[in-house]
Amino acid sequence: MQTHKKLGTLFLVPNTLGDDDRIDQLPWVLPVETVKQAAKLQHWIVEDAKTARAFLKAVDLSSALICPLQEMHMSEWRGTTRNAKYGDAVKPESLLQPLIAGMDMGLMSEAGVPGVADPGSELVWAAHQLGATVKPLIGPSSILLGLMASGLNGQRFAFHGYLPNDTQERQLRLKQLEVESKKLQQTQIWIETPYRNVTMLTACLHSLSPQVRLCLGIDLSLKTEQVTTLSVANWRKQFSNEAAYAHLKNRPTIFLMLA
Repeated sequence: MQTHKKLGTLFLVPNTLGDDDRIDQLPWVLPVETVKQAAKLQHWIVEDAKTARAFLKAVDLSSALICPLQEMHMSEWRGTTRNAKYGDAVKPESLLQPLIAGMDMGLMSEAGVPGVADPGSELVWAAHQLGATVKPLIGPSSILLGLMASGLNGQRFAFHGYLPNDTQERQLRLKQLEVESKKLQQTQIWIETPYRNVTMLTACLHSLSPQVRLCLGIDLSLKTEQVTTLSVANWRKQFSNEAAYAHLKNRPTIFLMLA
């Protein structure tokens, strides 16, 4: 009788948010058991090996790694579209060979939790198709942290990733989101590249109606964290001159809106 080797487990390992020292962040944002489990894994799929090694170096100070960093097996994955830009035609399932061999693996996001606003979902789906166990570990999500602190509707919400870069397309999309939010009483959530925060906020104040509630969650989980929810009318009063935007530049920010 033929026996089938047991598949390994794919652990979804959260990373810290922002650019603060991971050694300082780790005890604040990750449970002890998450750190311990990360320390047990030798096979990894990551977005960027340099970031992953910095994370694991911080983990090692709390819970000894199963092997030295130089002996870790790391494959980089940026999603089907982004990997193609790097000249990498690797398919998701080809990176999961350790699972098939019965070894556990870790999937690590660049920041936050894997599979949410993250290319990791393709790898998770591939693991499910293999019949492997997928185990999500607890860690920070800027989407949920922002929603929790916003005071907006936490029962109905939608995340839209990045909005268009083109000025007219972005303004049109913001107006569409306002209509959807009002119709469904649904909180709309999106993110922006930090250096474009000022451009995004300017677009919000130009495109959205005065009574719309807008929340900015800045540096979530960091010591410099700021979460502010105001009507668009009040945001316009606060940001009446260019100097008022200075604190927003180049800081990780999530945008939330309820019409």
